[in-house]
Amino acid sequence: MIDIDWLRKICLPLPGVTEQIQWGYDLVVKVGGKMFAVAPLEPAPVCLSFKCSDESFAELTERPKIIPAPYLARVKWVALESPDAIARGELSELLRASYELVFAKLPKRTQEELKGEASRKKNKRSSKPGPKKKTRKSVHRKNKN
Repeated sequence: MIDIDWLRKICLPLPGVTEQIQWGYDLVVKVGGKMFAVAPLEPAPVCLSFKCSDESFAELTERPKIIPAPYLARVKWVALESPDAIARGELSELLRASYELVFAKLPKRTQEELKGEASRKKNKRSSKPGPKKKTRKSVHRKNKN
């Protein structure tokens, strides 16, 4: 099984990402309601599946312990038979690429909404309460008195 905490750490910070349990015991990671990674939470023949480009699909499926994903190979998904099939650094990049591939296929309006959400969250985290700024009105009133 793949380290679920690590998977969440990589995927959940991406804009618009959600997760849910589907098909009984699979953790499905989605963007805009479309899945880009799936990891079983119980022992299974594969430990992680994700979407990849045509080129990556051809290259990855030639490696040991990586197979075309059951039911999803026709849409260029691969499955890892072992967590050590790919180094974590490379796997992190492949998951990000999977996210980008799925995000790019979302309707433009949905993409903009998700980008807006991410921007609002980022601004909320980075905004620190500071001293109240004086407005023109408050300065004007102060000078009148």
